[in-house]
Formats: sequence, structure tokens, C-alpha cells
Amino acid sequence: MSKRNSQASKQAARERIRAQQEAERRREKRKRSIIVGTSIVGVLAIAGGISYAVVQGNKPGYWEEAKDQKLVKPANTTGKEGTTVVIGKASAKKTLKVYEDPRCPICASFEQAVGPTVEKDLKDGKYKLQFVGATFLDRNFQGEGSRNAMSALGAALNVSPDAFLAYKKALYSADNHPAESDDKFKDDAYLLKIANEVPELKKSAAFKKAVKDGTYDRWALAMSDAFSANKDDVGGTPALVMNGKQLKGADGRNAPMTPEDFNKAVDKELKA
Repeated sequence: MSKRNSQASKQAARERIRAQQEAERRREKRKRSIIVGTSIVGVLAIAGGISYAVVQGNKPGYWEEAKDQKLVKPANTTGKEGTTVVIGKASAKKTLKVYEDPRCPICASFEQAVGPTVEKDLKDGKYKLQFVGATFLDRNFQGEGSRNAMSALGAALNVSPDAFLAYKKALYSADNHPAESDDKFKDDAYLLKIANEVPELKKSAAFKKAVKDGTYDRWALAMSDAFSANKDDVGGTPALVMNGKQLKGADGRNAPMTPEDFNKAVDKELKA
């Protein structure tokens, strides 16, 4: 091989190496651009996700929005917002106020033990019953079961007072009432399943639609407000009031939880 040819070969080899190096530099540059671009997109996505989460977190929940719904008052109620619920014979001279929260386990115990006595007293015209509903356990234990069950009770009351009492009894029964920490009443399907135990509600398409549509959700909030603003100094449930006095059981502190203690406390006020 001549020196000229040797030099030419070396030159060609150097050109090929430079071309390869340049190509490699271009590939590295493109790779860095892709990585940087992907990183920027990732950062923007994360930032966007955080912003979305913040916006979602700051959005009012369903029950906050329900405050702005049109108030639909159930039939068989009185008062500006339909929160006065009085059931019983008009001839009964006195009224027993019963304060209850649907999720309250002590209310369930009261209804299971004393409920049949109250039911008989109403039929006998011994007194009228005024129901005041509370929903504070939704706040204490988080959830919406108290409000949702209260709305369903409004739908039952719209059907009839008897349907309301029967449905309330079913909600508080040992078979259906969950632990207060179990937000089971938040599910419409569960509330409707319980309602099937009440013949008048089982056959009522209007009741089922009202539960599914949340027709009385705004009313449930109004009832909760009525409990908070009560003038009987009631702060917990269950609570029983007659003649402006809270009825107490044998311990002198809590509501009577046996038929015997209940009758004793009620009879004393009926004679007053």
C-alpha cells in the first residue's frame, strides 16, 4: 500500500469516527431532551394532581350543598320548616317529647325496651308524642347515616304517622340497628331493605322514590337544626321531656330505660 493510500485510509477512518461521535452526541442530546421533557410533564402532572386534590378537598360535600336545596316538608308536620312532628290522639292533654339520633345505640336500646309501652300509651291516648330528630353522631363518628336515615324517616312520615312509627321501630330493632361507629344507614339500599318490613312502605313507590332522590334531605338538616336549638336543655340522646322537664330513670341522670322506670316518670308528670 502506498503512503498516499495509507494517509487516505487514516483520514477516512478519522472521518468515520467523528461522524460516529457526532451521531452519538446527537442521540445523547435527544435522550436528555426527552428526560427533561418527561420530568417537566411529570412535575406538571403532579402539580396539577395536587391542585385538583386541593380543589376537590375544598369543594363542599353533598350535605353542605343540601343546605341550598329547596325545603320539602313531609306531610303530617307543622311549623315553618316542618320540624314539629306530633303524633297521637288530639284528645290527649299532654305531650311527651322524644329526642333521638338514628345512629344512637342507646336510643335503639330504649326503643327495644320501652317502645312497646310508648306504642300502647299512644293508642290509649295517654299522651301525644313529639319527635325531635338529632344527627350529631354523624359529626362525632364521621359519616352521614344519621342524616340519611332522618331523610328516610321524613319520607315515611309523608306516607303516614303510623308508617313513620313503624319504620322508626324497624330502624332501631336489634336485627337492623348498626353500631354507632358503623355508618350503615348512609346506604339507601339498606334503608329501603329495612322499609320492606313495613307493609305500608313496602308498597309505596312514592316512599322509595323519595329515599332514592333525597327529597327530604334538606328537611333532615332542618330537623337537626331544631334539635341543636332546642329549649329543653337536651344535648344528647335519648332524652324524654314532659311539662318542660327531662324525665330521668332510677339513676337520676339518664332517660328511663325500663318500662317500670318509664311509667313511673311519665305518670308523675301526667299528674302534675
